[in-house]
Amino acid sequence: MPKDADPRECSIADALQIIGERWSLLVIRELVYGVRRFDAIARNTGAPRDILTTRLRKLETAGIVRRELYSERPARYEYHLTESGWELSDVLAVLMSWGDRHINPDDPPVRWTHVCGERLRAQVVCACCGRPVRDGATPTGRGART
Repeated sequence: MPKDADPRECSIADALQIIGERWSLLVIRELVYGVRRFDAIARNTGAPRDILTTRLRKLETAGIVRRELYSERPARYEYHLTESGWELSDVLAVLMSWGDRHINPDDPPVRWTHVCGERLRAQVVCACCGRPVRDGATPTGRGART
């Protein structure tokens, strides 16, 4: 890091310390899809087993994933999202929508149907006024310096 570096305090940077790595987000994707067992998560993500083990432990330590024993001999576990982990499904939905529009516009590899019956098109909106966040938000707080 350069001597004059003064990294901005930011919850984005803090979150990326936990989930900002490809395999972590793909593990969360698999759990959202209902895939619970290590071998299936490894197969569907393509993650090397040692890296997958490390990412699952990190996600568990962070309170995003919890393990449940499903076999005692040998000890085998299923992985489940916690409430905190389920909140990340919103992040994945927005990433998927972006990828559908900008990377796979002609043929998205996965389509989700919302409970309203329409194809899911995720968008981040202000919980107070309902307008899209990108329409105008101003940063404030200790990390908002310019």
